[in-house]
Parts: sequence; C-alpha cells; structure tokens
Amino acid sequence: MPLALLALAVSAFGIGTTEFVMMGLLPNVADDLDTSVPTAGYLVSAYAIGVVLGAPLLTGLGSRVPRKKMLLLLMALFTVGNLASALAPDFGWLLAGRFLAGLPHGAFFGVGAVVAARLVSEGRQARAVATMFLGLTVANIVGVPAATLLGQHLGWRATFLVVAVIGLAAMAALARLVPRIPVEAHQDVRRELCALGNRQVLLGLLTAVFGFAGVFAVYSYLSAMTTKAMGFGESSVTLVLALFGIGMTLGALAAGPLTDRALRPTLYGSLGALAVVLVAFPFTVHVQWAALVMVVLLGGVGFMTTTPLQMLVMNKAKDAPTLASASNHSAFNLANAGGAWLGGVAIAAGWGWTSPALVGAVLAVIGLAIAATAGFLDRDRDPEKPSRVVAGGLRTRARKSADSTPSGTPHSPSGV
Repeated sequence: MPLALLALAVSAFGIGTTEFVMMGLLPNVADDLDTSVPTAGYLVSAYAIGVVLGAPLLTGLGSRVPRKKMLLLLMALFTVGNLASALAPDFGWLLAGRFLAGLPHGAFFGVGAVVAARLVSEGRQARAVATMFLGLTVANIVGVPAATLLGQHLGWRATFLVVAVIGLAAMAALARLVPRIPVEAHQDVRRELCALGNRQVLLGLLTAVFGFAGVFAVYSYLSAMTTKAMGFGESSVTLVLALFGIGMTLGALAAGPLTDRALRPTLYGSLGALAVVLVAFPFTVHVQWAALVMVVLLGGVGFMTTTPLQMLVMNKAKDAPTLASASNHSAFNLANAGGAWLGGVAIAAGWGWTSPALVGAVLAVIGLAIAATAGFLDRDRDPEKPSRVVAGGLRTRARKSADSTPSGTPHSPSGV
C-alpha cells in the first residue's frame, strides 16, 4: 500500500478521536458544566450536524481545489474547531466548537476515499479505503481510551487540546506523503449533484442513516452503561471503549477484502449481524464477561457496514464520486445524531440504560430492509459492464444499459 495511505490514516485517527471521545467524556462534561448526561449527549449531535452540513457545502466549495490542498485546508479547519472546543467557556460555546470541528469531517473522508482509490490498482480499492478507515478504528483502541483517561484526570479541555496537536501532526503527514493529485478536468458541482441523484446512491445513503444509527444508539451512552448497567467502575470505561475499538478494527480489516469480493452480501450480512447483536445486548449486559464480548461484537459488525456503503455510493456515482462519497459521511453522522437522540429519549423515558440497544436493533432492521430493496431494484442490471472507480483517474467503464453488476459475478471486484 502507498505511504500516502498512512497520512490519510493518521488524519482519520485524529478525526476518529475527536468524534468518538465525547461519548467517553459525557459524564465528565455533564458534571463540569452542570447539566445531565442526556443533555450533554447533544454535543454528540452537534458534531454530527456539523458533518451533515459541512460535507456537501465544503465539498462543493472545494470542487475545483487540487485534492492535496483540499485535504490540508480541511484538516486545518478541524484543528481550529478542536482548539475552540478546548477553550469554550460554557456549554453553548462547546456546542459551537463541536459543530465547527465536525464541519470538515465528511468532506475530508469524501475526498480522502477518492484519493485512496486512485492510489491503488483496480480490485484493491475497497482495501485502500478500508486502510484509511483503519485510522478511525485505531483511534477507538488507542486515541479514544487515552483521551478519555486524560479527560478524567486533567479535565475534558486537555483532551481537545491534544486532539488539536494531532491535527497539526496530520497536516504535516499529508503535506509530506500525499502526492499532488489534480482535479479531474470534467469535475464540477453540477456533475457531482447529478451523480448524487442516482437512485442507488440515494438508497445507499438512506441505508447508512438507519443502519448505522443502531450502532450510535448504544455507543453514545456506552460509558454510562459501563458503570450503570454492566457494574464496572469508572476506571473500566477506557477498557470498554478500547474493546469497542478492537471490534471496529477487526470489522474494518474484514470489510476490505470481503467488499472487494462481494459488496452487497457483505452489506446484508453486516446489517443482519448488527441487528442480532443489538437484540442480544440487553440480555447479556449484566454478565460482565458476556457484556465485554458483546461490546467487541457490536464494534465489529457495526463498522463492517462502512466500507461496503462507501464503495457502493462511489461506484454508483460513476465518474463524479466525490460529493457522493462525502455525503455518505453526512449520512453516517445523521445516523450518529439520530441514534444518540433516540437512545437518549429511551433513557429519559425511564426504559433503562440498555433500552437504546433495542431501539438500535429496530433501526438496523430498517437499514437492512432498505439495502435489500436497493439490491432487488438493481438485480436486473447488465452484468457485463459494471461501473467502478478506476485507479489512476476515476474513469468509468462504458456500458449500454446498466451501472452495476449483480453480486458474485467474476467481472466486478466489489460484487455490486
């Protein structure tokens, strides 16, 4: 794999740390700013809303900016947002800082995924995208637990200061390792918007909104569940978060090659497994060893959905995949915001600390139903002329009447 993927992974590590660390810091922030844990959960939603709005806005504004420069600008904005969070004097300003930090998230991963796909040969593109996402998963093994521990001992402001430093390191890595990649001659906002209107792209985005919301319904309150439902002390929160990160990493490692072989079966299998794990979660969480196993499984099957969804929208958007790729992260963060909100509603209604898992199971089933519907509508496409993101130029293969290949055909490495 090219070294440039390492720079993308380092950047993803910083983004993943700031995105997920808030879940571990919710009790600390709530105590420090004199609010409740469900109210502090709005900080998760504020970041997610920033992603949702920033992905199409910043991607559109930067449609003619060279890819390397765009990545550097987005990481600079990310760094400023985390510094603003660290210096926030009250809850309202912290909400604003989280929103600002979230703005470049979707655009960065959208541009980064397209860059990653261009750096490798055809048939290895899902692996390249998954490699970038490994930075996100490693953040949940190392970055989030360490940042949570730091926040518990030195205060949550110290956590965001450290994340800002990580942002600076990521910018240095991008500047040093990512080659100059010019904007494609045919790329413009109008073309990107037209690609985004593809029915399969829209169904893929809708799948992400509902399916991944099931993960965040639980993960947003995992630190509180650790102490209030699993029976662990506060010192064990970092261990539980690290186990979730291990599961995410295993899921990402498995998702790359599986997606290159058969995209839709990987998506169906991961969403189905996610629903099963979420249904089982409330019944096992009170047995400590079983609860830890379920946390790993939740991270694994939950994150296994990300790579096939990313490749699906990029493939279906044909030769204008950047906005679709960025919008996929808007969808993931709508899932983030919606899952956190619905999980908080369940807790606030008095249904118990494990009730978000059953809410999440319903959301995962809805996501699976949407994915299956999309696959059914796509089943009659011409199997001989698949659309794919081609390494070295993001060109698409011509075709007469189809834009995808059914799962399992030998002509499509992704199985779409």
